[in-house]
Amino acid sequence: MLKEIVRSFAKRCGYEILGPARSYAGERSIAALLRKEEINLVLDIGANLGQFAEGLLATGYRGRIVSFEPLSTTHDQLRANAGRYPNWTVAERTALGEKAGSVEIHVSTAHASSSILNMLPSHLEAAPGSGYIGAETVPVNRLDDLCPLSPTDRVVLKIDVQGYERQVLEGAPRVLGSCRAVITEMSLAPLYEGQVLVKEMWDLLASYGFEAWSLEPGFRDPVTGRMLQFDGIFVRGNDKP
Repeated sequence: MLKEIVRSFAKRCGYEILGPARSYAGERSIAALLRKEEINLVLDIGANLGQFAEGLLATGYRGRIVSFEPLSTTHDQLRANAGRYPNWTVAERTALGEKAGSVEIHVSTAHASSSILNMLPSHLEAAPGSGYIGAETVPVNRLDDLCPLSPTDRVVLKIDVQGYERQVLEGAPRVLGSCRAVITEMSLAPLYEGQVLVKEMWDLLASYGFEAWSLEPGFRDPVTGRMLQFDGIFVRGNDKP
């Protein structure tokens, strides 16, 4: 009875209380994947402040993590956060894409929503506090040019780049060949101009030999309840090297 009262009160306040089996399902799925595939290197693309890396470390992951972040202020904070861990390093400040050069990135009030692509009204309607407040010119490089890998590296590639996922993959065919898994944000509806949606991303990952492992709920429209983004976890198929 008390549990139902607490749940009802939380719901009226706009929150939902979940049991451990649901609330930590995504974290447990990734932790199990890292153990199963004997992962010793995680490439964290679009690290923001390092939330993903810290989540891995909290579950007991002890392999290497290399994080990438293009925004200058965020990059400084990321380096400070990573400095507390001997197995977590931060690459020089850069965006990642299909070719080297420089690019303008739009800076969002919510820094995690910053993107090289223009934000669409659909995103602003679902997250009114995420509008752009400026822009920053940043270097852009191909992941393949920045990540020498050894034959013993067993890699997970995590991508969270607000609609720029295809460009990151196009700049990383060699790295993808060493990946045991890819974790990427996938969009069900257009949120950024020119972004690739879920079906094309799914087909692209399948063309590299990856199969769906888990789909974790993400960004929803708070008014309609429609899911707009989720995290797709893809592993290399059993028939692939």
